Amino acid sequence: MPKRNVFLWNVLIRAYAREGPHEAAVQLYYGMAEHGVEPDNFTYPLVLKACAALLDLETGREVHERVSGTRWGQDVFVCAGVVDMYAKCGCVDDARAVFDGIAVRDAVVWNSMIAAYGQNGRPMEALSLCRDMASNGVGPTIATLVSTISAAADAAALPRGRELHGFGWRRGFGRQDKLKTSLLDMYAKSGWVQVARVLFEQLMKRELVSWNAMICGYGMHGHADEALELFNKMRGDAQVTPDNITFVGVLSACNHGGMVEEAREFFGLMVDVYSIKPTVQHYTCLVDVLGHTGRFEEAYDLIKGMSIKPDSGIWGALLNGCKIHKNVELGELALQKLIELEPEDAGNYVHLSNIYAQSGKWENAARVRKLMTNRGLKKILACSWIELKGKTHGFLVGDASHPRSDEIYEELERLEGLMSDAGYVPDTMPVFHNVDDDEKRNMVRSHSERLAIAFGLISTPPGTKLLVTKNLRVCEDCHVVIKLISQIVQREIIIRDVNRYHHFVNGECSCKDYW
Repeated sequence: MPKRNVFLWNVLIRAYAREGPHEAAVQLYYGMAEHGVEPDNFTYPLVLKACAALLDLETGREVHERVSGTRWGQDVFVCAGVVDMYAKCGCVDDARAVFDGIAVRDAVVWNSMIAAYGQNGRPMEALSLCRDMASNGVGPTIATLVSTISAAADAAALPRGRELHGFGWRRGFGRQDKLKTSLLDMYAKSGWVQVARVLFEQLMKRELVSWNAMICGYGMHGHADEALELFNKMRGDAQVTPDNITFVGVLSACNHGGMVEEAREFFGLMVDVYSIKPTVQHYTCLVDVLGHTGRFEEAYDLIKGMSIKPDSGIWGALLNGCKIHKNVELGELALQKLIELEPEDAGNYVHLSNIYAQSGKWENAARVRKLMTNRGLKKILACSWIELKGKTHGFLVGDASHPRSDEIYEELERLEGLMSDAGYVPDTMPVFHNVDDDEKRNMVRSHSERLAIAFGLISTPPGTKLLVTKNLRVCEDCHVVIKLISQIVQREIIIRDVNRYHHFVNGECSCKDYW
């Protein structure tokens, strides 16, 4: 073309920014200057989008600096593009600095910042910003709700998610599948997998993302049969082709259900039939289920034959299996690999120390703990929290700082009496310290999840479902205790620990004592 104006440049840049290769969009942006064409408020968001896709922070900063000196520096779409670029590159505070400097913010800019927090593991800030958006008189869009509901899911903030559910319906978004899909994902991650399934069935058109959300939801809750049934329905009746995320959900379901043969079968199906290259998540699920069932030789052979380099998740899964089955020799090997990858992670040393303690090798356990001390590493404190009436209450082991602490311990004592009458005897095996049994019993009795449950029981009406989140794995004794509590108080208690969800109902757990 003899004359190429800014509109024509933008058309071509848009095509590359959307479809790739994204490098071409950036090259065209620089080519505009060489041809004497000035970028406009359509050009900048497009090239910023390409920088975000490439995670090219250096070029993104150059574009930001250039646009700041133009009349488009306060354009809402350009500013939203800058915020999104910084967020995609992991620079959330830079994104917030840009956001705070915008004089007039519309929904697009607010949505970009909310999504920035959500995408970078800061869900509570995303939820807080959504409230600020409403208080500033800016009406939410469907994108606002999708991002904020996703944040509520990541934060396990079910009450906030339910508020957003009602708000979306009142605003007339109830028929939109995008909202329903984000809600079903939120309910699945928050322990209400039955509600998630109802929303799934209400979808007008079930896209791959909704199938994945539901299958992964079943998988993380240990509902292996339901996950596999839905997977078969997806491939058969719905004729939807699974992707790598689908198989993460399927393999996770097999892992949490202890289904070794099925896990092997689906892994083969993924590779041989769908030609999906396994990722570390797929390998981790398979190593985890093999380690859980004590098939260490097979698990180790799988790791050695991987097409990609094993990461900390792979070796951590193997180490966890070694802890369950007290395989000290392989546990030491797994720890050595973990130390090479994560030399500052105290949890790895704690795992090996616990394996030694389980085997009665107290001197070796003490040696590992001394090594931690010499390296200045500290064990992560176990913490559990429960959200009631919009407020989060956190508890540490042996915590007595809560205003209702006396009532909490009274409730625990009452429950312990009823459990003793039912034949319960404390299991002190999870206490990996060389102390006498009485001290071990006292340590187990005040674990953080028990305090959170007791607080929930005294703070809510009978029959209310409780959701407690813990930053570490639930111990064996607490697992037994919570089953008994669910039977005594006739309540559903959901524990979201670092590994999975546990649904305790009428004396039984959804994990079937396999976790």
